[in-house]
Amino acid sequence: MARCCCMLVLLVALGVCEASRGREWAHHGASMFADLTPREMRDVRDYLQGKPELGLTATRGKDLKKNSILLMELHLPRKHEALRTLDRGQAKPTRQARVVVQFGNQAQPNITEFIVSPLPFPTSYTGKTFKGDRPIRFESRPITAAEYSHIIDILQKITAKVHKVLFETTGGFSFHNCTNRCLTFSDIAPRGLESGERRTWIMLQKFVEGYFIHPVGFEVLVNHKDLDPERWTVEKVWYNGQYFDNVEELAERYEKGTLEKVQLPDHDDEDLYSTYIPRGHSNTRTDIHGPKLVEPQGPRYHVDGNFVEYAGWSFAFRVRSSAGLQIFDLRFNGERIAYEVSLQEAIAFYSGDTPAAMQTKYIDAGWAMGTVDYELAPGIDCPEIATFLDLHHYYDTDKPMRYKNALCVFEMTTGMPLRRHFNSNFQGSYNFFGGLENHVLVLRTTSTVYNYDYIWDFLFYQNGVMESRVSATGYIHATFFTPNGLHYGSKVYNFVLGNLHTHLIHYKVDLDIAGRENSFESMDLKYVNFTNPWSHKHSVVQSKLVKTQHQTERSAAFRFGKKFPRYVHFYNPNEKNKWGHQKGYRIQYNSHANSVLPRGWREENGISWSRYPLAVTRHKDSEPTSSSIYTQNDPWEPVVSFEDYIRNNEDITNQDLVAWVTVGFLHVPHSEDIPNTATPGNSVGFFLRPFNFFDEDPSLSSRSTVIVRPDKEGKPKVQRWTPEVVGHCVTDKPFFYNGTYAGV
Repeated sequence: MARCCCMLVLLVALGVCEASRGREWAHHGASMFADLTPREMRDVRDYLQGKPELGLTATRGKDLKKNSILLMELHLPRKHEALRTLDRGQAKPTRQARVVVQFGNQAQPNITEFIVSPLPFPTSYTGKTFKGDRPIRFESRPITAAEYSHIIDILQKITAKVHKVLFETTGGFSFHNCTNRCLTFSDIAPRGLESGERRTWIMLQKFVEGYFIHPVGFEVLVNHKDLDPERWTVEKVWYNGQYFDNVEELAERYEKGTLEKVQLPDHDDEDLYSTYIPRGHSNTRTDIHGPKLVEPQGPRYHVDGNFVEYAGWSFAFRVRSSAGLQIFDLRFNGERIAYEVSLQEAIAFYSGDTPAAMQTKYIDAGWAMGTVDYELAPGIDCPEIATFLDLHHYYDTDKPMRYKNALCVFEMTTGMPLRRHFNSNFQGSYNFFGGLENHVLVLRTTSTVYNYDYIWDFLFYQNGVMESRVSATGYIHATFFTPNGLHYGSKVYNFVLGNLHTHLIHYKVDLDIAGRENSFESMDLKYVNFTNPWSHKHSVVQSKLVKTQHQTERSAAFRFGKKFPRYVHFYNPNEKNKWGHQKGYRIQYNSHANSVLPRGWREENGISWSRYPLAVTRHKDSEPTSSSIYTQNDPWEPVVSFEDYIRNNEDITNQDLVAWVTVGFLHVPHSEDIPNTATPGNSVGFFLRPFNFFDEDPSLSSRSTVIVRPDKEGKPKVQRWTPEVVGHCVTDKPFFYNGTYAGV
């Protein structure tokens, strides 16, 4: 007996030791995924600018014929190298930076990517290529501040020629020599109709709060491919539903009165329809605050750098400058669920009647979606009690940029029980009540890509469920109203059309369910009809579970427009739970997505991932992302083609698998989108849910459970495992918001 007890104690001790060691390795390895520090960014910049053969100069400044750094971000280690650190405690791989350099000061301008290492003291750089060695067209580069400065210059010249047209149309607004009644612009992408072009439709708007919904009915097509801005040309002009070959033609016909003119209504600041200033009758009391989130005894999560722990969960995070929020080494109770869950791309494809509207196909990685994560407002964007963290980016700049409080972490109650049951005795009383409050941890950041604001969330539940969610808000992308425009949206104000569009979001989900050797199956139901075994003259009709094993990548690529399985299940065929089921997780969708263009139609080639709500591939380090910063301005011949990932149709049985998940929704703007699109009903995403991974609900370990039973006298007897006394109710910190970002 004593020998058995000693053996049991030894096994328990070994388990505790192994769990502690695993936690230590996860914590140790998290920094492999941390974004570049300002010091590393400066060291990489200085190193490359010190290489005479590259001829690098400052990024800022108006010269377009220069060699300069466009983007700098972490280059991730290979997965097998990272796992040696995370699973064996070995030394971390060398930190490296991915650097995008635009070489404009040479006979054949080009974009070249380099891998610079080691950090923080770099000594070498090597060229980085994309799968298939596709070249990066110089015309596909994202637009920079330098190029925008020349666009403003040419717009000054253009609008000077039609100053009277714009001034009379807008009621005194101008782009040329304006003071307090100015016009601004929005530029449309992609910039052309085929690969190698760089010509952009630009539409003018009144420069007021929320200028995105103040189009003035003037759009112009500028060819700015040449690196000499003096050689830029105007190719087309659109005014109030009419096309012109040049601005001179518009001005001449306006003077002669041979075109249809328009006069826009004036707006004072007080009655500006795009402002956030409250208007209308309020039925809510304003002398007291609404509910606030509090932590009575302080936070129950832990953040150390980019490593987070909470209620059995642990993970590392980063915000990739080119794409956005990503998490790595996602574990629950010490077991890895996923190696990577990362945002890849966000698109919004529009329809409309004006040339700008029909050309708008925004592919947001091309606008460095990860770098536009501005300061979060306490009490609005995140609870006041949240932990706020700064982010740093190096994009179209000469020094690292600090974005204050751009990411937050907080625990919240959902106001909904995670589990509960009232067990009635059917005699006016009960046998027991049991319930568990639903607390979740939230990791949040935002991307304000010009008019739209995306709120990116990862949520971690106590029962081993993780949710990925994106909520869309901000201003709609509006164009000038024409009667034919009603086929493509809704009139939301005088002379303003809210254009219909579809949002699609793409994620990479690299699952490691109980190890790297995973398989994939889908589940559906079919009706079966058989003789009732206890009443032979009757039949039983019921649903039967039908499982389909998907053995190749093509069979696991589900097309939009086709029936999608009820369950999609990733499992380890070699690991079983207590009840003999293979340990697995499933992906559950919260989405209303559909395709945005016919397969193979021009721009659709750049977003071939959008064909599939789900595609499953074998993991490859050579297939790290589904998109790139170059797709926006060259979707016709993209350097990253997701379709290539499944074209070879590899075996996916008992392999290291990656799920590529597409979610989204159609948005037909309506009058309630003025002034802003609201988040309710505009949130989509997916859940990672355990499916026989555990032997029982892992939230049973939560001490937040409350059980109530009647005693012998019928009085309630409460059983709980957390303090009864609640601490202070609200934070004593006053509201503060700065909103700036600057170099460091």
